Amino acid sequence: MLLKVFGKNPSGNELEKIKASTNYRYESFNNLVPTSMMENTSMLSVLWKFINKPKNTIPPTPLPSVKTNLKSLPDDAPVIIWFGHSSYLIKINGKHILVDPVFSGHASPFSFTTKSFAGTDVYTVDDFPEIDILIISHDHYDHLDYETIKKIAPKTKIICTSLGVAAHFDYWGLNKNKIVEFDWWDCHEVLNGIQLTAVPARHFSGRTFVRNKTLWSAFVLQTNQYSIFIGADSGYGDHFKLIQQKFGSFDLAILECGQYNLAWHSIHMMPEETVQACIDLHAKVLMPVHWGKFSLSLHAWDEPIKRVVAKADESGVKITTPMIGEPVLLNNVYPKKDWWLL
Repeated sequence: MLLKVFGKNPSGNELEKIKASTNYRYESFNNLVPTSMMENTSMLSVLWKFINKPKNTIPPTPLPSVKTNLKSLPDDAPVIIWFGHSSYLIKINGKHILVDPVFSGHASPFSFTTKSFAGTDVYTVDDFPEIDILIISHDHYDHLDYETIKKIAPKTKIICTSLGVAAHFDYWGLNKNKIVEFDWWDCHEVLNGIQLTAVPARHFSGRTFVRNKTLWSAFVLQTNQYSIFIGADSGYGDHFKLIQQKFGSFDLAILECGQYNLAWHSIHMMPEETVQACIDLHAKVLMPVHWGKFSLSLHAWDEPIKRVVAKADESGVKITTPMIGEPVLLNNVYPKKDWWLL
């Protein structure tokens, strides 16, 4: 546990600041509503199922992708580039915003476990321009990757993250002056014309056996023209309607649709709930993420996207399903091809 990759939880003055948060009670952060990590099962049973995972949790062949030049993206409309799972780049108002980058090839503290699917590691840190804003939603390994952070930090101007996560960055030697921490509902004009607000998600945190010492958040990204919901890991709940009531409608909702299971239903939405969350947010377009790169559950690797597309079509929700690296242009280009049918 002394390895750098595990990070370090807040202590001292950082911990005292956290204790002032209304979301921190009984020595840990809490969800808005009671939330169980596991339901109607035991950890031993879940472990046994993971040891005996079905083969279809991994794609049978390398996944296709598009290699887009990230350093020369257009400026006439916001562009979103997905890199698999929950990593994506947003170019808006001429600024580059990178969310939860994981480019080490694994979503775990050790390189030999939870490896990325073949064909999904087509981008490296060297492919990126200077990053104006780096957003880290929470500290789980599939969202906060030590190796990637160490490489991307020198070319990053501002790091925006949930309350307490800065303790990891400090332990890793990052410049404290670059970091802005958010409690839920904290709002900052991070750059001129770009406003960021942390909003509740229904999840948990922790990189060791100790949970919930740092916060987990989704984010609302706003400019004069556009509003984008940057969803994080979350179970379904009334918080989506609450967010909509505070912010109005969204041009795009980027929401998780994978790594679910009835055993941990409270902390990861089912695909059908992803569509309902988009409806609750009054979003014009849904872009499903948190799938297509890592096997962190027991479902078939392509089950999330098949289910979310079917429910979106049934519900009349506009959905975009780009390949890794394929540009989405707001109000213009929304790729929707069944590229996962290998």
